[in-house]
Amino acid sequence: MRLAAVASAVLLSLAVGAVPAGATAPLPATDSVTAASAMSGLDRSALRASLQAFHQAGMYGAYSAVRDGAEHWRGAVGVADMDSGRAMRPDYEHRVGSITKTFTSVAVLQQVARGRVDLDAPVGDYLPELVPGERGRKVTVRMLLNHTSGIADYILPAFPGLATDPGKALDEGRFRKLDPEELVRLGLAAEPPAPRGTHSYANTNYLIAGLLLEKVTGQDAESYITRNVIRKAGLRHTYFPRSARISGPHAKMYESFYGTIEPARDYSVYDMSWAGTAGALVSTMNDLNDFYRLLLSGRLLGAAELREMKTTVPAYEPAPGQEVALRYGLGLYTLKMPSSGWYWGHDGGVFGAGTWALSTEDGRRQAAIGYNLMKYERFGEDGRPLPDPIGTALFGYMDGALSGAPVGEVDATSPVPRRLVAPEQLR
Repeated sequence: MRLAAVASAVLLSLAVGAVPAGATAPLPATDSVTAASAMSGLDRSALRASLQAFHQAGMYGAYSAVRDGAEHWRGAVGVADMDSGRAMRPDYEHRVGSITKTFTSVAVLQQVARGRVDLDAPVGDYLPELVPGERGRKVTVRMLLNHTSGIADYILPAFPGLATDPGKALDEGRFRKLDPEELVRLGLAAEPPAPRGTHSYANTNYLIAGLLLEKVTGQDAESYITRNVIRKAGLRHTYFPRSARISGPHAKMYESFYGTIEPARDYSVYDMSWAGTAGALVSTMNDLNDFYRLLLSGRLLGAAELREMKTTVPAYEPAPGQEVALRYGLGLYTLKMPSSGWYWGHDGGVFGAGTWALSTEDGRRQAAIGYNLMKYERFGEDGRPLPDPIGTALFGYMDGALSGAPVGEVDATSPVPRRLVAPEQLR
């Protein structure tokens, strides 16, 4: 039953993640917390203590940047390398996974503003050979960007061994080059996860969006996003990697895959062609805060395009009598945190690395966090998930950092479906 639960989690994972509090590899005694100079609007002591609690719950290491207007705080805790005990630093570069989707969506919306793309036009108008037939006629560009296309994810078809021997599957794929068109075809051939028109998260949607971008601009999608989104935003440490290696200072990134890889293995060196315009970006927490502030304040898109981006659909079916606490727009979601505040942003996860970036609607208050242990959840022999102190500590940190309220335990009765958001279990 436990193995069946792990396989089920893999099917839900799409970029796949999790480990327990108290992972098999012991946490080194060396511990480091660093912060910027004192900022009157931010409770530095509370932020440090809450980030430390995330590490003490079992996370190997994490770094974060928090802002309130012009005031900044950065912190790092734990270890970047479990073998050497090298301490984390707040300025490390990090694979940010599906946060890439916000960048890709901005690029597509730039083409909407120029009249080259119609959000409600069928995808087949742009890519008739790639998305033929009824799907080409019925799936619109908007459906790709808000994940209501009904198209399945390509991750499991591309890594079929994930359901049986995850470590072997990930090791074999470390330097494998994958073609976006072939990945899209894998997603199109898989069984649809939900009816068209219902939100169902799939990386395939954003690879198609990248290929659409190439068709209408005549440029490589990653190059276009670099020139017209990343550079326009003035981001100095955000890029699509040109090799399997991260070019700047970074932490090792450990994947446990729900306890099936023990001890957790480092996958910081990995060919990211499997993720492309859906999840290949490298960035820093400062750059992410810069990006979302510029986006939400209307400096990367026009008012009409930003309004389209913030037009959302429910991300899940709520229990009777409960509100939907997560709504997905075009590469951007809005989330109600346990303290009742609503925030805009995205999360991301790749093998070994998780990221979460959220902002108030005006971009004034922001928090971004990166961490280096993924799929840390555990399942009991009965197949049910065990208590998740790491996830609870992560939510507590982000909720307190954004609200400015004292950090406490996440309310177990909160309407926020934690499995749907961070740490990027479904992203």
